[in-house]
Amino acid sequence: MQIVFKQEYLSSLYYNQTADKKHRFQPEVVKKYIKVINILKNASRVEDLFPFNSLNYEKLSGDKEGIETVRVNDKYRLEFQTERMESEVIVTICNIFELSKHYQ
Repeated sequence: MQIVFKQEYLSSLYYNQTADKKHRFQPEVVKKYIKVINILKNASRVEDLFPFNSLNYEKLSGDKEGIETVRVNDKYRLEFQTERMESEVIVTICNIFELSKHYQ
């Protein structure tokens, strides 16, 4: 799958560049974020994510229809969208968020 970042800070996190003060994360969260992006990158289709139980892949519905998520760790989730272009799947990384803040 080809990875595209919707926002600059998401790209900065992946390429180990310093993110702005608003989007700083603990080093272990960044390390897992990079690992999850690499798993997405190496998958040839969404179904390849299913064997990774720790990712807890989920397709959202309702007001977030069209967005898919995977866990970065037990506190953070990654939102992304997939789009098929000919024989390749393009993954657009939309957001990383803390679960405790999301459910408040």
